[in-house]
Amino acid sequence: MDGVLIIDKPPGVTSHDVIDDIRHILHERRIGHTGTLDPFATGVLLILVGRATRLAQFLSGLEKEYVAVIRLGYATDTGDITGTRITIEQDSKPAVAPSGGWSAQQIEAALARLRGEIDQVPPMYSAKKQAGRKLYELARRGGEVERKPVRVCIHALEPLRPTGELLKDNHDGTFDFEVRVACSAGTYIRTLAEDFGKLLGIGAHVAELRRIRVGDFSVQDASTLGEVKVNVAEEALGKIILPNDAAVARFPFIDLSEDEVRRVRNGMPVQVSEAVWNSGERVRLRDGDGHLIAVGEFDAATSSLRPSVVIARDNS
Repeated sequence: MDGVLIIDKPPGVTSHDVIDDIRHILHERRIGHTGTLDPFATGVLLILVGRATRLAQFLSGLEKEYVAVIRLGYATDTGDITGTRITIEQDSKPAVAPSGGWSAQQIEAALARLRGEIDQVPPMYSAKKQAGRKLYELARRGGEVERKPVRVCIHALEPLRPTGELLKDNHDGTFDFEVRVACSAGTYIRTLAEDFGKLLGIGAHVAELRRIRVGDFSVQDASTLGEVKVNVAEEALGKIILPNDAAVARFPFIDLSEDEVRRVRNGMPVQVSEAVWNSGERVRLRDGDGHLIAVGEFDAATSSLRPSVVIARDNS
């Protein structure tokens, strides 16, 4: 049982809980993932099954896309709705009184400063390690350490108007601002929300977060845990599990002869002619039926493809 499952993670559970559930449903120990979601968040989790787990290295850096609700009014210690309300020191006075009176021009100016390549300081409540310890472990003990900024890229940051209004008044001193974010791997939407609030001169946190895309894998094609159970019970898992080849479909491919397949399975390079790839470029190595045998790297000096990750089952 090999392949990729696009799971629509429900709220209130950890990504590792979902992985454990999939492991139990499929009776498969080799289950991996390509990046977690916070417990309160929902949306796309890419689950790798069986030998597909060997492809994780090619998927962890994919672009992500989210829909988030940023709540303006106060900050929390976690940067999201699950945290405790805190008071933060502002570098400047609020642009306006916290009454939702920000103009569309002020909001756009703040968004513009957060687009493109920016530096983010990882939140204390994150799994990022520092000195061998996860930051959230230190945070739960009341500690805080200085974190180095990380360079990320915000490809898109645009407001959504689900109700037709730019800001939704919650009538409790807070206002909700819904946005779509497309960003590089490693981006913290919670930090993005906090920085957006700071630019408007007010505390902010993420009230809702849904990941709608990882690379080319969309939430529209995702399955719930309940749907996975039904398909397994009906012996129809093939309807929702993608083949290994789909996991690295963005790489070019070459179909191999039977002899070349045997060589690749043994980790040996194969010669190619009239190659159009750059040296070091990754290429899918497939058999005559289109099944992924390995991911290789092109060596221009020898005009050969060297398998770097072999995933095909042996014939023996």
